[in-house]
Amino acid sequence: MDRPRLLTPARPTGLTRRGFLGFGAAAASGLLLPGCSRGRADEPAPSEAGIFATGNLNGVYNTFGTALSGLVSEVTGMELKPIVTDGSVDNLYRVSGRKADLGLCTSDSALAAYEGTGEFSTGALRFTALARVYDNYVHVVVPMASKAKSLDDLFPSKDSPSRRMVVGVGPKDSGTEIVANLILDKARADVIQKNPTLDPATVAVTRKNLTLGEMVTALQPRPGAAKGSIDAFVWSGGVPTDPIVALQKTIGFRLLDIGGVAEAIALKEFGGFMVSAIPPSQYGLAQSVPTLAIPNYLIAKPNLSDSWAWWTVNTLFRRQNDLIKGTPSPGASPGTGGHPEAGALDPRSAIATMPVPLHPAAERWYRQNHI
Repeated sequence: MDRPRLLTPARPTGLTRRGFLGFGAAAASGLLLPGCSRGRADEPAPSEAGIFATGNLNGVYNTFGTALSGLVSEVTGMELKPIVTDGSVDNLYRVSGRKADLGLCTSDSALAAYEGTGEFSTGALRFTALARVYDNYVHVVVPMASKAKSLDDLFPSKDSPSRRMVVGVGPKDSGTEIVANLILDKARADVIQKNPTLDPATVAVTRKNLTLGEMVTALQPRPGAAKGSIDAFVWSGGVPTDPIVALQKTIGFRLLDIGGVAEAIALKEFGGFMVSAIPPSQYGLAQSVPTLAIPNYLIAKPNLSDSWAWWTVNTLFRRQNDLIKGTPSPGASPGTGGHPEAGALDPRSAIATMPVPLHPAAERWYRQNHI
């Protein structure tokens, strides 16, 4: 599969979790057989049902989390129920508050929550990690008919000083909104610097909180209208994201190149940000589009049982092929359709969740498999 490409290194040098665990860079490919082995029979199964906080309906968090939930339910014989949420920030509160057993979140949101900064300045949250799974890619989506060719075109300019575009930024307090604000704030500062004659107070876009489904719908014009109720939207998610794919079959869309802003954010902000690119094959685009990439973590509530943690990690890697392709296995929960993002899973990078500590049973699984 044509995967997104990492263009600039962003991992810190020095001590890594692998070094901390003391096992070096052992190759795991010969020890892990995704889709074949179900793990040790002597590991006890969970004794009660669990809840998995996924994300926006039909987004990659939701699709991936639902597929993983179905497989874990199948191999353990105990239901792990996936639920729809507003994404990273919502999941962090649910998991740390023990309202969900597992959840998905972005690395920057996890860092802020663990250290009590940014959106979490009212108090640090406590949770553990099971794995770093795949990376999110920021999409800045405009209709094919839009004249916007860059982020600058969303803001007022010397030629159009009164322009005020409406941009969807994801659900309120979501991980998407956090990264959307980072991008739009940096783009706004660049526009002001490039256009000193503009009144800085007028250099803005109207930011609108909407779910992924609502943003996709709002971008499309209603019958008789020339344009949708928003001019663009920002989405942070895996690729491809199905509701965005569907836009190519209706109004068509383009992704704006945000490489310059992405590089500035990756260099300035700590949180695992990387400069990457979305390949054209993912959405039928004319060329690859530089963007910002953000790792995702699979997190667990503070008191998650060792059984749930061990079996979830074991299923994540031993049933990787089924996570990619999907499986109609008898007894699995509905909707275990799989997602190609599961192809990015690698146990050697999965341990890189610092500063969030690995759950003891997850750490034990990695040790048992010489990671």
